[in-house]
Amino acid sequence: MTPWRVVLDSNVIISGFLFGGHPACLLNYALSGSVRCFTSLPILDEVRDVLQRPKFGLSSDQALTLIEELHGLCEIVTPQRRVRKVSADPDDNIILECASVAGATLIVSGDSHLLDLGQWEGIDILSPADAIQRIQGQSGQQE
Repeated sequence: MTPWRVVLDSNVIISGFLFGGHPACLLNYALSGSVRCFTSLPILDEVRDVLQRPKFGLSSDQALTLIEELHGLCEIVTPQRRVRKVSADPDDNIILECASVAGATLIVSGDSHLLDLGQWEGIDILSPADAIQRIQGQSGQQE
């Protein structure tokens, strides 16, 4: 069985680290090797910046520790091309860029701009709950 090749949006990563639920389950899949998780330096930078916002109450060291954990969970890829698909929120394009170079089979996001696409270049874009259902339902067998 080939593991799913997954790119997690920064909102899913942050939710998984801080709040649990379906996003944490996806991080656990990456930890166990049930899915291959991919990220890029721009995504890591975005996660770090968001984690350091005062509303989360994390110190710089705590945010860095989480980024290091993420770095260990995910394979780092370097996007080779710029994507300009999401005009309403151009920052979301870094997720598409990462998914493209990673050869992802799934993008997991809680962001409506990405979810509204439904699919991009043959890559399904699902919510965390729908991604878990897809992964569990197909036991690693991709469509």
